[in-house]
Amino acid sequence: MHLADRPARRRLDAALDDLSVAFRGMTARPDEHNCECHWGSPEELSLLKTPDVELEPDLLRRAWQATDWTDHAAVLRRVLPQFARALVAGRADPLFGLEEAGHSFARGHWQQWPDEHAGPVREFLHAWWAQSLTDPDAAVPAHRVLAMCAEASGTLAPWLADWEKQTGRLSDRRLVEAVTEWEYELLGDSLPWSVDWYEHDEKEMRAELVAWLLGHAAARLRESGASVDLRHRVRLLGLTDEDRWTDPHWPGHRY
Repeated sequence: MHLADRPARRRLDAALDDLSVAFRGMTARPDEHNCECHWGSPEELSLLKTPDVELEPDLLRRAWQATDWTDHAAVLRRVLPQFARALVAGRADPLFGLEEAGHSFARGHWQQWPDEHAGPVREFLHAWWAQSLTDPDAAVPAHRVLAMCAEASGTLAPWLADWEKQTGRLSDRRLVEAVTEWEYELLGDSLPWSVDWYEHDEKEMRAELVAWLLGHAAARLRESGASVDLRHRVRLLGLTDEDRWTDPHWPGHRY
């Protein structure tokens, strides 16, 4: 299939272009500063105060990962067009998981920005999520994109709702891949990614994901021909304590 035949990729390309337009000319605050010993040089810091200059990949990573900016939102707006393209290409280079990028979005409180800025960010996240579910050439696995979007927005609901609407064979395969990645942590009563932003509730998010897996996803896994073992592991999420680990289909996980 040619790129032109992939609506999700076209939508994502348009969203990336819209980010470039919306955040053109953005800079960090003139008085923004950071530790020269741990973050970078004054020359590198000055680049964040210069609009529309491409940053070296390592400088881009340090800019979005730093947690101690005076005005994180301004720094995020400055790097966002380049940051978004790095995310889509799988070149964001987080230290641990892609949820780290979501934490950076959350620290910037992007959902409180004016509509002309928040709108393009929201469309980018939804476009990237749709592309990860439907494009065979997506660079980033869908379950990682979901973790990023959930942490960026503080909720799973809109992303799971989008997944319910994507009912094709590839989207089903992405579901199997995700559950395979998640089942160990979920059966250990953990969320399968880290929640570092203090406004997000890890237990609530895990409960929402488990409820969706037991409801919508369980039926979909069955209909798509997922393995019996994987379907049993989803079923076990509905059990607790001894009922779970004494079930004959308990996979023998140790925590």
